[in-house]
Amino acid sequence: MPGRRRDRVRSLLLLGALLSADLYFHLWPQVRRRLSPPERLRGCPCAGRASSPAPDSAAASSDPRAAAHNLSRAGVGAGVGVGVGAGAGAARGGGGPGSRLRALFAHPLYRAPDEPPALGPEHLLLDSQEALRYYRRKVARWNRRHKIYREQLNLTSLDPPLQLQLGASWFQFHLGINRHGLYPRSSPIVSRLLRDMRHFATISADYSQDEKALLGACDCSQIVKPSGVHLKLVLRFSDFGKAMFKPMRILDFRRVPPTAGRLVNVTKEILEVTKNEILQSVFFVSPASNVCFFAKCPYMCKTEYAVCGDPHMLEGSLSAFLPSLNLAPRLSVPNPWIRSYTLAGKEEWEVNPLYCDTVRQVYPYNSSNRLLNIIDMAIFDFLIGNMDRHHYEMFTKFGDDGFLIHLDNARGFGRHSQDELSILSPLSQCCRIKKKTLLHLQLLALSDYRLSDVMRESLLEDQLAPVLTEPHLLALDRRLQIILNTVEGCVAAHGERSVIDSGPAQQSLPDSGQAGPTR
Repeated sequence: MPGRRRDRVRSLLLLGALLSADLYFHLWPQVRRRLSPPERLRGCPCAGRASSPAPDSAAASSDPRAAAHNLSRAGVGAGVGVGVGAGAGAARGGGGPGSRLRALFAHPLYRAPDEPPALGPEHLLLDSQEALRYYRRKVARWNRRHKIYREQLNLTSLDPPLQLQLGASWFQFHLGINRHGLYPRSSPIVSRLLRDMRHFATISADYSQDEKALLGACDCSQIVKPSGVHLKLVLRFSDFGKAMFKPMRILDFRRVPPTAGRLVNVTKEILEVTKNEILQSVFFVSPASNVCFFAKCPYMCKTEYAVCGDPHMLEGSLSAFLPSLNLAPRLSVPNPWIRSYTLAGKEEWEVNPLYCDTVRQVYPYNSSNRLLNIIDMAIFDFLIGNMDRHHYEMFTKFGDDGFLIHLDNARGFGRHSQDELSILSPLSQCCRIKKKTLLHLQLLALSDYRLSDVMRESLLEDQLAPVLTEPHLLALDRRLQIILNTVEGCVAAHGERSVIDSGPAQQSLPDSGQAGPTR
């Protein structure tokens, strides 16, 4: 009998613990949303680090537990960054007098017109009227679903229905995409877009499509890495714009979606605005009194893959969404220099120095600028140390010669002391480079336009500055010299005419100030 009584007591204690956990993590957030007065959330205006609480974290700062410090925030902010040249300074065109960034963009290389000029509708990605009708339908559908959601939970709100704003920075960004890049050189829209992503209030949060696809049977380590940099959430802002929350203009590529750092209040800006019950259920308070959340998988749900605020504020990057695939279909293509991602064997390019000869004979690399664009992408990846370029995407409207979109650069700026030469294999094996790209690289190697200096300046106004440490900035200069030395070796072996591609669009490019590839 005593044994049975002990079993009953243990069962009651277990059920009580489970009930308490359910009340605290699932039911209490819903009750709190109902009881709290309606208010419009404000974006975090704080320009400092997470150690300086923002106004919208007042509740957190008044909590006596807020003194606890969680170093896990560094895993999200550091190393994710904004990519090469995506900072506010780069988008706007530089700082004040004496600015090296301003001097760089005043150089003739950065003022040469795009060829051919993107003037007609055939050169623009979207038809403005079609895009307007599409997004108006999206806003109307959002308002209907939001109304149904409030009615189901018996919530009241004084907020008016959302309206599509024609001048919204995200909408103008979409309309400005053309066959030469994601945004024109002189466009002020990127500055506005970066500012809006940093400060606009979030009105919803949800898992990305990748995470939703993996909810059936997944490995949480593939969604939220222990370092925290692979967490992906989709945040929608009060102007109906969207951004990917996760832990280039300097090269004139303009192929990376605008990205900005932001301090996010995970309680107010994610938990309290999400309608996804699975996402709500994975929030918890750590022993250090920090608010954390993790990926939800049926077979592997471990809190060691969580990311945590300090106690509510979390550093991360926000990447602007591209136009919907319904408006602008994209093609995802495996990179010919894809890595094996296994210890069992190597890809052909890793063992065959003549691999590029095979690639040149295969469509579309035999009849378009696609191979040169691949080499451009490899140069970009080598500079930031990104070894994870397994696919690339293109807008189908622009055909085989369209630019390659440089998505998913989260693996960049890892080890500043390691220069992974295999990333440069497309350049070293093919020994081809666009004249335009080479001239820009040569210019950035000059002391007046040094890549590390202009990069440092371009990131100064990011909310999470300094985004890159000094060793990472100096690594850019070192890797740039390696690229130029590689081109010089190719020219010595094959001749300048065979290596440097002076296509019809680049015959009249101004000189960067150097006669040829130099050490």
